[in-house]
Amino acid sequence: MIPKRTREIEKFTPQNSYHQQKRLRIMKIIAINAGPRKKWNTATLLEQTLAGAASQGAETELIHLYDLNFKGCISCLACKTVNGKSEGRCAMRDDLTPVLNKIEEQADALVVGSPIYLASVTGEARSFMERLLFAPMVYTKPPSSRFPKKLNTALIYTMNLSEQGSIERQYPVQFQIIEDYFARILGSAETLCAYDTCQVDDFSKMVMEYADPVYKRQRKAEAFPEDCRRAYQLGIKLAQAS
Repeated sequence: MIPKRTREIEKFTPQNSYHQQKRLRIMKIIAINAGPRKKWNTATLLEQTLAGAASQGAETELIHLYDLNFKGCISCLACKTVNGKSEGRCAMRDDLTPVLNKIEEQADALVVGSPIYLASVTGEARSFMERLLFAPMVYTKPPSSRFPKKLNTALIYTMNLSEQGSIERQYPVQFQIIEDYFARILGSAETLCAYDTCQVDDFSKMVMEYADPVYKRQRKAEAFPEDCRRAYQLGIKLAQAS
């Protein structure tokens, strides 16, 4: 179980700055699971990241996007309307709305995890990113952001491909583009990838002739613990930087 901490309630004086207030309360780190499984590779790495953050005293929360009923951006452009009531914020109202509000109002750091399907993030991950990032993005020259604070972020990807295979298919190019958007709009970002992951426990029940079950189980036993260790250290880093 990931330890949970309750955010401290402090009596602030008007003289306290935002950063002074931030130091007086427990930091909160939110993780977004954009994969459909709650107990497999992506979710496990997110849990490890939150465990690392919790070891530094952070309050943590894991949100599963597949539990929510929401859509991606519908291009209403209400977030871009000058002096509009939704300027800088997504005007859509659905299950994702309170999650976006919580990220803006409560989070000191954000972690987003997605498996790679058809050479990209999941559809839910994409829809979440559209809603989170497009609304505060301002079409100035150069582009700017209306997001009200700096938010340290991390992106975690899990995939069946080896690292070399991902390079050959130019995955790093896509990952860098996503990381750049998060950094530009929210403040900072970094990426952690887990390669050549094991997809199922029993390959005999699946049509996966390209996969070597013995190798995949060995890979899971030997490499995935290191992925978990890196995720845990990432959580520590996020907590210390937030």
